[in-house]
Amino acid sequence: MLKTIIRDQEAAFLDQKQRYESRIEFLEERLRLLQNELFRRSSEKRPVEEDPRQLHLFNEAEVSAEEKPVTEEIEVPAHTRQKPRRKPLPEHLPRVEVIHDIVEEEKICACGATLSRIGEEVSEKLDIIPARVQVIRTIRPKYACKGCEGVESEGGAVRIAEPPPEMIPKGIATAGTLAYVATAKYADGTPLYRLSKILERYGIEIPRSTMASWMVMAGDRCRLIMEMLQRELKSGALINCDETPVQVLFEPGRANTTDSYMWVFRGGDPQKPVVLFHYAPTRSGDVPREILEGYQGYLQTDAFSAYDQFDRPGSRIVLIGCMAHVRRNFVKVIDARGKGAKKTGSAEVALEYIRKLYAIEKVARERKLTPDEIRALRKKEAEPILKEFKAWMKGRLPQTPPKGLLGKALSYALNHWHKLIRYLEDGRIPIDNNMAENAIRPFVVGRKNWLFNGHPNGAKAAATLYSLIETARACGLEPYQYLRYLFERLPFARSEEDHLALLPQMLTPEQLTRSLQ
Repeated sequence: MLKTIIRDQEAAFLDQKQRYESRIEFLEERLRLLQNELFRRSSEKRPVEEDPRQLHLFNEAEVSAEEKPVTEEIEVPAHTRQKPRRKPLPEHLPRVEVIHDIVEEEKICACGATLSRIGEEVSEKLDIIPARVQVIRTIRPKYACKGCEGVESEGGAVRIAEPPPEMIPKGIATAGTLAYVATAKYADGTPLYRLSKILERYGIEIPRSTMASWMVMAGDRCRLIMEMLQRELKSGALINCDETPVQVLFEPGRANTTDSYMWVFRGGDPQKPVVLFHYAPTRSGDVPREILEGYQGYLQTDAFSAYDQFDRPGSRIVLIGCMAHVRRNFVKVIDARGKGAKKTGSAEVALEYIRKLYAIEKVARERKLTPDEIRALRKKEAEPILKEFKAWMKGRLPQTPPKGLLGKALSYALNHWHKLIRYLEDGRIPIDNNMAENAIRPFVVGRKNWLFNGHPNGAKAAATLYSLIETARACGLEPYQYLRYLFERLPFARSEEDHLALLPQMLTPEQLTRSLQ
């Protein structure tokens, strides 16, 4: 009886010890992951494992230390080395010609004849002129009749021209000033208080509150442009979507520490895409449903549950998964390992499968294949890899603790597998959602500098100006030049055609450069 009690207690102790060790291992894994997220490099690229059949270039001495040297004469064929060339300066930049000529005396040959010009050597150098601050004085002459002193005139005693339409009537900010402030904050991530300090060096005192109100008013004047961009967004076959938190103060009914969200949608014509930012106080599925109302096509996102509403039979929208998120989960497994862990585990196997899939996409880009050719290439090469990858994960999942990072990575991939493989259907669909993540990155970088929006109106204006700037960039336009062009002409726009002509998709860099000259 006593032996039985002791045996049962030992079994209970061992079971409890095993559970504690498992829990400790789980917590240590999470700790290493958090440390890596704080201090590790941001890139997810991993070094390719060395193939033992290939030459070890950097440890060649150790590998061949015990091998006998073999002398053999080999003939190395002649080869040409391509000389690196500097990338030419953009053609749309204005040119100032400076001629350095020889003196007139040197243009006479020793025989007495005048030298003839047979050519020239031209070199181009980049010259940057710092911001030039100037004051635009608008003068409106007044006229009056000295004969009747306006008694017989129906228009009043004094006549004067109407003031020209402006983005901010009666304000001191011109279109160029508004474009400068908007570009500095939303394209370059410069906080308004810092921009105010920069202007102080020119002897100009403009409080950041004034500049903030300028941005709100400028964003409000661009509402019709934003409506047109939203229609243009839904004109293509693919939309990429992502969202990120943003802190907004004085949101009605909410604490200042509550997260709001900035959403980004990238779509339209792939050659001249639309990048649309949208501010919302919540992360609700109502936001993408409202923005994408009437859209029919592919929607590529991460696995956030707000998008699940589109993944149902009969939906006009086909939901596509993101392979980069799958890869990210397996990278976390490697980053959370201890120093003594082996480096040829399941995470490396999964990443090798994913690397092969991305290698196929790289081939398609380098060969500049058409969508139909990309679809055929994926069908032939990527589909077998995906089938093998899925079978491997299904076999590995039962052997893996479900709460560990590896178990979560496997479950994530398998649970969303039907969305992950849909990119095989159409060559226009990328393998991941990186286009949306790249589109929202300027906002995330800027947020590190200005930290929060002071009011919901400021957040809405930020969404508008980010949309204009990032769409201009995606269309190959310089942000400041585009915003100045837009702000100069928008007050004169009356019809829908006038507004349509101001979209970034309708302009070229050359047009903007000519408009500033």
